[in-house]
Amino acid sequence: METSNPVLVEVTRGDAVESRHRGAAAVVDDDGALVAQWGDVGRGVYPRSAIKPIQALALVESGAADRFSVSEEELALACASHSGEPCHTEAVGAWLDRIGLGPEALQCATQIPRDDASAHAMVRTGTQPTALHHNCSGKHAGLLTTALHLDAPVADYLEPGHPVQRRVTRVLAEMSGVDLTDAVPAVDGCGIPTFAMPLGAVALALNRLASPKGLEAKRAAAARRLFAAMTAHPYLVAGRARFDTIAIEAGAGAFAVKTGAEGVHVAAVPAMGLGIALKIDDGAKRAAEVAMAALLHHLGVLDDAAQAALAPYLDAPVLNDAGLHVGAIRAAAGWPG
Repeated sequence: METSNPVLVEVTRGDAVESRHRGAAAVVDDDGALVAQWGDVGRGVYPRSAIKPIQALALVESGAADRFSVSEEELALACASHSGEPCHTEAVGAWLDRIGLGPEALQCATQIPRDDASAHAMVRTGTQPTALHHNCSGKHAGLLTTALHLDAPVADYLEPGHPVQRRVTRVLAEMSGVDLTDAVPAVDGCGIPTFAMPLGAVALALNRLASPKGLEAKRAAAARRLFAAMTAHPYLVAGRARFDTIAIEAGAGAFAVKTGAEGVHVAAVPAMGLGIALKIDDGAKRAAEVAMAALLHHLGVLDDAAQAALAPYLDAPVLNDAGLHVGAIRAAAGWPG
């Protein structure tokens, strides 16, 4: 892992810095230009679930969403890394039922809910988790919907050569400006193909989602529709006490953020025409959330209300086992200024 990247986040205990998280971040403006960067933004990273809104473009622009009456809530779920709460699983289950499929069609595997209260409730009642509880079940429902629209088989919808995956890959390449023609994919946590891409290219894709005026009409309309769905239904994008839900709610339509595994986080800011992408070298989620909050603050994205809502991430408390405040997780001294 690249060690020359700057320290973006530090963790204190008492008066001392106990841990440091290095990483890289890129900001792309309305003209598609890289206007700010920290660290090596040209090195390939796996954007993971952070690019679900880009992948979901295929669902909308193909006509699948309209043909199968995919609701705004379901579009938000297609972009989500949800917590497996009842509101998430019931909505994805109803979506699948409407298109004539069941949870067994999902190939994202079974996952215990990320939401502790939901997981504990299942333990108390002896309920077993299903693929509906997987944080990517909404994305997979979108892939299945697209497969049905294309008259493509649903049994192998995760294969790189499947018509749906070819379409998703083409969208990702066009939005990011990265030639993926001969790229060999790895496998994401949920089974979907994933490609290593420069962090700056990921920021460009988010900029085009935020400011789609340069896209052809069908894709621009799809981008606006997905952004609207995410900002209208932030709870479906993540869930209880999750950074993405808190941040999108605080933004009140001004921006959307999206987490990805292994310390990736992105943001789309239409009002400022910005796309933002960051990657924490060691994959720490705690650092990625603090770094994203710090970047949004630094770039002037947050109004007073949003600043107050994200205060716990701009200076996140470190608690000991007794719940005492013993330190902080915060942007490193001098960054991102």
